[in-house]
Amino acid sequence: MSHQSDTDRKSCGQMSSQGLRNQSTHTQLLEVMLCLQQTIEDYIVQLKNQHPQQSLALEEQRHGRATREEEAILVHLMCQVANLLQSGATGGAGLQLPCPSLGSNGDVGGGQQAQSSRWPDQRGHQLSDLEATSISCDLSNRGNDIFNLYSSFQDYENYQRDKYHEEKNTLGFINLGTSENKLCIDLMTERLSRSDMNYIEDALLQYSKIRGHSFLLEEVAQFLTYYCKSPTQLDPENVVVLNGCCSVFSALTMVLCDPGDGFLIPTPFYGGFSFTTHLYAKVELIPVHLDSEITDVNTHPFQLTVSKLERALFEARLQCKKVKGLVLINPQNPLGDIYSRDSLKEYLEFAKRYNLHVIIDEIYLLTVFDESITFHSVLSMESLPDPEKTYVIWGPSKDFGISGFRCGVLYTHNKKVVSAISIFGYLHGISGIAQHKLCQLLRDREWIDKVFLPTNRSRLQAAHRYITNKLKAMKIPFLSRVSGLFIWMNLQKYLDPCTFEQELLLHRCFLDNKLMLSHGQTFMCKEPGWFRLIFSDKPFHLKLAMHRFSQTLEQKQDQTEKQLEDALRD
Repeated sequence: MSHQSDTDRKSCGQMSSQGLRNQSTHTQLLEVMLCLQQTIEDYIVQLKNQHPQQSLALEEQRHGRATREEEAILVHLMCQVANLLQSGATGGAGLQLPCPSLGSNGDVGGGQQAQSSRWPDQRGHQLSDLEATSISCDLSNRGNDIFNLYSSFQDYENYQRDKYHEEKNTLGFINLGTSENKLCIDLMTERLSRSDMNYIEDALLQYSKIRGHSFLLEEVAQFLTYYCKSPTQLDPENVVVLNGCCSVFSALTMVLCDPGDGFLIPTPFYGGFSFTTHLYAKVELIPVHLDSEITDVNTHPFQLTVSKLERALFEARLQCKKVKGLVLINPQNPLGDIYSRDSLKEYLEFAKRYNLHVIIDEIYLLTVFDESITFHSVLSMESLPDPEKTYVIWGPSKDFGISGFRCGVLYTHNKKVVSAISIFGYLHGISGIAQHKLCQLLRDREWIDKVFLPTNRSRLQAAHRYITNKLKAMKIPFLSRVSGLFIWMNLQKYLDPCTFEQELLLHRCFLDNKLMLSHGQTFMCKEPGWFRLIFSDKPFHLKLAMHRFSQTLEQKQDQTEKQLEDALRD
């Protein structure tokens, strides 16, 4: 490691006393371990390139297989320690150094790391081959793979154990990372307390049809017909209801794909889909990377075009990947973009041209809080380019702030897919009591249109205005959108250097100050430094959260400036 300069080592490992005071012990260790990991990786690269003039045989003699495997294991262990520190930086749990996971061919590796489900939005990037996972003799290979997904939930678990409370826990976590609407809990509590919700009959206490009670399927079809502005009445026979949109998405990928198949998906995208496809279906989500820079081609940041879809499709096929479909989110999470009707038609025609399925997540369809902006559902189109390969997902969790109900809806004209997805109701169905309450809620159009939606829209506008004014005052760039529950903001100026490692360190700094946000790599964003902030929380929580937010950034900036001064002085 003597090849690394003294300046590099000092800038990498040296931290000022003021910076140390502003970080937790685990965050300090994490920073050191990330630097050590990078140093070792650089050293191995130097070893491999040290004698380029030698033949391959001589290189094999000099650096034998055993030596290379030891090097790989060493890097793996450094990665694993860093991963453990990342997951335990706020939990205070004791660290255990796991054994490396070996694949069937003896290579160092492990199961693909994925991120959390629809509710705890956590890490979304896939780990490298050397970032393997811990193993247990009690579990199968598949069991170990699933077991290691639990680390993705660690931050969310810490939050659940240490939530902020105005009286009982004023130093607890404030969660602006999980996309939940908490602005109209008072309205929803009052509506769910009315007498029509407290109905019980024998049928509600027994098994229902595996795809849902008929009364709920019929009401969902009418609800979507009305709010999606469908030109014709939607058919209840095309509806399936499961316990969450991720359950629907997972079931869809299971019945449309074989293990190893892929779906194109524009990035950044909601990270829970990666976890969902990995857990059961083993389907790859193939990123269509979008750029934030505005150019002659990109008239707005992270713009999706058909040419980008075609390029990603061709590149995937050159890599011998079997692409089965396209995933779209509209309104888009985390960007907040709303696709125009013309754009939607272009994307669907692209899919038909290449014989691809299209899954469209419209879970935020009623969360457009500017009445001058029109949301166009796929179900509002007079005719679909390929209705047999088009699948719409919706659920009430975001639009009505009832994620705890665990309800996801699929609508498709493909009867075979409806039948196949229905089987999953045997494992992922909803209780009869919950189905009754949901039916009564969706049926009450007068309350939805005259009470809930106007109030929700007004409160979302006020919360969005408060947060964006704060970000403007701090000169933090962000996407100004009028849909969804989130703001996509650029914190690159607080990263030095601007890398995903530094992005993760900043994320841990927010956690040290008991503030949960979602960082860009969770959404497979190709550019480091982007974060998603949820603004749909109570005003007092937002005020305290923004205080912690600005405090964290001030600490990070002070630390960076101090490190730069020390480096220049040395």
